[in-house]
Parts: sequence; C-alpha cells; structure tokens
Amino acid sequence: MFSGRRRFGFLWCAAVLAGICAATNTHADEHDNGFTPIFHPTLQVTRAPGQIDIDGNLSDPGWQGAQPATHFTEHSPGEEVRPCVETKVFVTYDDENLYLSAVCYADPGTVRASMCERERIFSDDNIGFFFDTYGDASRAYIININPYGIQYDALWSPGYGEDSNFDLVFKSSGTVTDSGYQVELAIPFSCLRFDNKPLQEWKFDFYRHHQREVHYSMSWAAYDQNDPCWPCQWGTVYGIENVAPGRGIEVLPSFVAHQSGEIVNYGDPDTSFANGDIFGDLSLGGKYAVSSDIIVEGSYNPDFSQIEADASQIDVNTTFALFYEEKRPFFQEGMDLFRTNFNAVYTRSINDPDFALKSSAKFGTTSVAALSAHDEHSPMIIPFEERSAYVPAGRSYTNMAAFRHSFGEDNHLRGVLTDRRFEGGGIGTLASVDGQMRLTKSLSLKGQFMATHTAEPDDDILSQYLPDTTFDNGKYTAAFDGESFSGTGGLAGFACQSREVYAYVRAYQRTPTFHADNGYQPRNGDRWTLGDFQYYIRPTKTILTRLTPGFSCGRIWDFNGLRKEEWLTATLNGNFRFAQSGFWTEVETRGERFAGVDFADIWSAAGEVWATPMPDVDLGGNVVFGHQIARSALAMGRELTLQTWADLRLLGRVLVEPSIIYTESRDIDTDKMYYCGYIVRTRLGCQVNREFSLRLVTEYNNFSRQWNVDPLLTYRINPFSTFYLGATYDYDRFDQVGPNHIDTMTTLSKRQFFLKLQYLFQT
Repeated sequence: MFSGRRRFGFLWCAAVLAGICAATNTHADEHDNGFTPIFHPTLQVTRAPGQIDIDGNLSDPGWQGAQPATHFTEHSPGEEVRPCVETKVFVTYDDENLYLSAVCYADPGTVRASMCERERIFSDDNIGFFFDTYGDASRAYIININPYGIQYDALWSPGYGEDSNFDLVFKSSGTVTDSGYQVELAIPFSCLRFDNKPLQEWKFDFYRHHQREVHYSMSWAAYDQNDPCWPCQWGTVYGIENVAPGRGIEVLPSFVAHQSGEIVNYGDPDTSFANGDIFGDLSLGGKYAVSSDIIVEGSYNPDFSQIEADASQIDVNTTFALFYEEKRPFFQEGMDLFRTNFNAVYTRSINDPDFALKSSAKFGTTSVAALSAHDEHSPMIIPFEERSAYVPAGRSYTNMAAFRHSFGEDNHLRGVLTDRRFEGGGIGTLASVDGQMRLTKSLSLKGQFMATHTAEPDDDILSQYLPDTTFDNGKYTAAFDGESFSGTGGLAGFACQSREVYAYVRAYQRTPTFHADNGYQPRNGDRWTLGDFQYYIRPTKTILTRLTPGFSCGRIWDFNGLRKEEWLTATLNGNFRFAQSGFWTEVETRGERFAGVDFADIWSAAGEVWATPMPDVDLGGNVVFGHQIARSALAMGRELTLQTWADLRLLGRVLVEPSIIYTESRDIDTDKMYYCGYIVRTRLGCQVNREFSLRLVTEYNNFSRQWNVDPLLTYRINPFSTFYLGATYDYDRFDQVGPNHIDTMTTLSKRQFFLKLQYLFQT
C-alpha cells in the first residue's frame, strides 16, 4: 500500500534525522564540579510551636524552629545540576492541618505572577508540593501555588498521570518580596487520606517552575532519568505524629435556576422569539468519611451541568464519535481506579442522573471503588468497523465497581466491572482485568483483557439513529431489534523508558461484537499492531535544550484478515534556549481501505511552533497538509488545516485567549471543494480578586453557521462553594432566497439565563 515515492521520502527524512543526531553534541556532560545531586532526600519535621496565619508572612511563631528542605536540583534545561536560583521549603503541622511554605529566591522585578483563575497558573512562576501519603506510588496529591497564592491541585495515578478535576479545600497565600516570592498553605488532615497510625512517613517532593527565557524546573529530589516511576524517586518526610486522617461529613446543597427561549419556527427565522418559564432545582450532595480509608458519597438530583461549554471540535471528516474531557466534580474521589489502557469507563456516558452514589476504600495495598446512578437521558455510542453511531437513549441504571492491588514499585493488578440497564429494555455489561509489571527499572509489561455482553433493546424509534447494515459477517443487524451477543477485547504491550530512549510496542484487538456501553470505544472489529520510538538528545552547546527524533508505525486488520490501514510516521521536536520556544514536525505516509475502496497514496506533513516572546504573551500555531481521504465524497482530497492561538495576560488580571482553526479539502485532480470551514473562539477573563471573576466566551462555527456568546460572573470561595450567574446566546445564520439574490440573516435562535449557588458544609 506504500508507494515508492513515499518510501523514498521517508528514507530521505531518516537521513536528515540521522544527520541532525550526528551533528548534535548528544553526550556532552553538563555538570557542576561543586554540586552533587541528592537522591531520595529526607526531612525531619516537628509540630508547630505556635499559631500560623496563612497570609504569606513566615514570621508567625508556628514556623520557628522548622528545618528547611534545601539543596534543590535542576532537571531542565540542565540535567541534575545546580539550579540558577535558591529555594527553601518548610513543613510543620498541628492537630488540624499540614502546613507548607516556600521561599523562592529570584530578582523580584522578574517574578512572573498574575491574579488569575484557579488552576490557570502555569504561565506564572510557581512551586509544587507533591506528596504520597501511603508511600506505594498508587496515588499522590499534586498542589502548585503561584506567587499570589493561586492554587492548582490534582490527583496523580500510575498510567494516567495528573487528574486536574480533583479538588482539595485548603488555604493558601503568597506575596512577592524583595528577594523573590514566598507562599504559605494549610491543608486540613480531614481532607487527606492516609494510614491511621501514630507515626507517619510520607513521600514528598517540592518542584519549582522558574519561568524565564527558558523554563527552568528544579526539585528537592534528584531524579534518575532511567527510572520512569515518578513518586518512587521522591524524598521522605518523617516526624508527623499523632494526627488523625479525614473523618466526618460534608454536605453540598445547591440551587440552580434557569430560563430558556428560542425562535418559534426555525424554518422561518422572522418568527417571534418565545421565552419559557423560569425553572428552579434544588440538589443535595454529601460525603461521609467513615474513616480515612472508606469514603461514601451521594447526590440527589445532582446538577451535572458545566459552567463553560466544551470548545467545538471539527468533525467534518471523521466518522467516529468525538471524545470530551470530564469536567464534573462528582467524578473525583476513587475514579482513578476506573482508568485503564482502554477507555473502559467514560463517565460522560452518565449524562443527566437524578441520583448517584459512589464509594471508595483502601485496605493496605488494595483499593476498591463503586458507583451507581439512575440516568434520565443516557447517550449511547454504538461502534462499527468504520464509523460510530450516536443514539440519545432514555432512562438507565448504571453500576460500576473496580479494584486495584499494588505490589512492588509501580506494579498493579486491576479489575473493572460495569453494567448499564435501560428501563425500556437493553443491557450492556463489561468485565476487564489489566495490569502492569516492571521487569527492570526501565522495562515493563502491560496487558488488559475485556469481555462484554450486550442485549439490545427492541425499539424501532431508537433504530432510526442507526445505519441499515449488519456486522460480524452478517450475523447481526445494526438496528435495535432485541439481539444478544458477546465480545472481547485485549491488549499486550512492552515498554522501555530510559534517559535516552522511549519505546513502546503493543498489539490489541476488539471483536465485531465488542460494545462498551459505559466506555468510550468508537470502533470495533479491528486488530492493531503498533510501535513507537523516541530518542532524547540533550544538547549543551547549541541553541537547543532538547531534540527528540522518533518514528511510529502500525497496521490494522479486520477479523477476516483484510488489511484496513497501515502507516509509517517520522517526528522531530525540540526546545530552544530563548523565548520558551519550541517546534514539532511530522511526516507520515499511510494506506487505508475505507468503504471498500483502497487508498494507497495518503500522506501528510505537519508542523507546530510555540513561544513566549514576552512574559505576558504566549503564541503558537500549527499546519497540516497533504493527501487525505474526503470520506463524505469517498475520494482523495488535498487537505489543509491551519490553527493559531494566543494567551495575552494584560494588567496582571485580564487574560485574552483567541484561537482560530481552518480546514479545507479539494479534489486532487479537479480542485473541487469537498469541505471548507473554520472555528473562531475567544475567551476573555478578568480576575478582579481571588474570589470574583468575569468571563466572556465568543465562538463562531462556520460549519454550523452559528455564533455562541457565553458571559459568566463567578464568585468562588473554594472549589465547591461558588456562585455563578451567566447566560448562553446562540445566533444562527439563515439564508433567505429573494427574487434576485440570496440574503444572509443572523438572528438570535436560542438563549438561556442561569444562576447557580452551592456551598460546602464540613463537620
């Protein structure tokens, strides 16, 4: 399926990459003869001798006598060398709180800090406090604070990384000083999970981001680049004694009011605009910590709406369902247990529940979680070999359970069970087992096996959303006609990750009868083999700080042994020593059999650049061009996609984020336009103070010919105690055919006002 011309192109690309590698000083040691990095450092802490006020001032009596964590090590751009700035971190505690503070030395005139929204701090200088309270690398708390005390928090889990949807309720403050900046925070023990024992030993690291021409990163613990287990390399904090883990009750009532309106007749935009009634809903959520290791959470009539709509994605040339990130706070505690190599659980399949219950527990090195919900409007993603179908189904009950057993460093065995049952008939059940085993420090094995059982509803109305086709060699119809079938899916992979090399080879498959009703599986009936390789180069005497050539290849067959796709991709990315700039490039050649037609000469080239030319300006853009299948026309198209974006921070409180993406496809022979369009989006935010902010999002989608305007006022005391007042406006463009020409009219087609108030009570 590859053409000779494409093979030659890849040989040429490989030669260029080899030349770059040969010309770059790859092994020149960047060292400091007077500096020795410290691996697995330790810190002995003592109880605070007095009161601590969280105000960014470290002169309180409670900090007296606290020993600092010092001797930080720079990881980037230098590799385990002396940092360009000094940092001190202090740790102490009392019966109620864990106290953390940091003194970050720097030229105060160069400190990058903004009064911004919570969790949008990573263009600023900031320092992270990372801790694993169980010390088994199965989960860890991630907290970063900018110089004004603005918070970012997340929950880290192996194989998934940081989940920024996780939120903690804690106090923080920060201030810019004559010597740099300093931050201070108090984290209640009641919101943390740890073993209930007299003496605690927690894994800790303190990680500072120093944003200048280069993004300098440094931490208390030195890292072995040949060890991919991140928390395994942290230091240890001793001396926290006789503190109690989280127990008690949290109650989260909320009230939502809204009014919607729309034009009476979309076929005639000149018709009147009708406003509906004002509706109000009360909801109640609660969490009971039976102990630090057992948490029960429930919600009645939960408000699972999102305050900010998802950014539009271009789907004009894809036949598969799109994936959207989960942003709802209910899916936090314990949900890391459900995350696998396959997306066996996709929580947005629970769309509009009238109640939901969740529990999680940890017993030694074994963690368990369960979730149940009754959903009023349940979406279904029905996978086929070359497309997905979306079905807006009705009421359903969902039950999920998971466990994970950790053993050794960064090894685990996990099981997941999901079951969804529709009130009108229809069942979807999935059982999964996955695991990871480290063979050496750098080598690991990964595997997963899944089995599903589907009993379709018998519903002609829902069948109208499905194609008139069959699957599994004609054994079953796509329509919902009461059929039952079972399927399997699985993955086996081998990974190597070291200082210089990343390699991951894997194979997986999903049978034509594999359905994951509560997961995100947009296709099935496929067998994949894939390989990825990257080589990390760390130049010391060039304008580059990093250079990473790589390649990937893969092939897909169906279950009849017919080759469906194959590809070969070469990549090169790097970072420069100025303006925090970098680039990424890719060339790819592929072949694909789609809708019974073989397309053998598919190729693309892509590139992206980004930079921070000034402290308050981030810029970037990318381009993709080449020959791609125009799927709606079943023909080869000459495709071009352009995207640009910017982050502009004005006056230390205003953030402007414009972006535009444009794509088109033309016939490679006749230049006929298959599709063409763009999406323009601007997000404007003003953070008046830490609690009060204003935001306006505008978006024009040329494909749907619709404007969206979303203003919002927010008052946030903490992640859960919030007040929102906002609106959404949809403006559609209509064509009006006149006697001699076509006029275009833009008119308000939909509108909604909403108010949301919720407050967290803790006992």
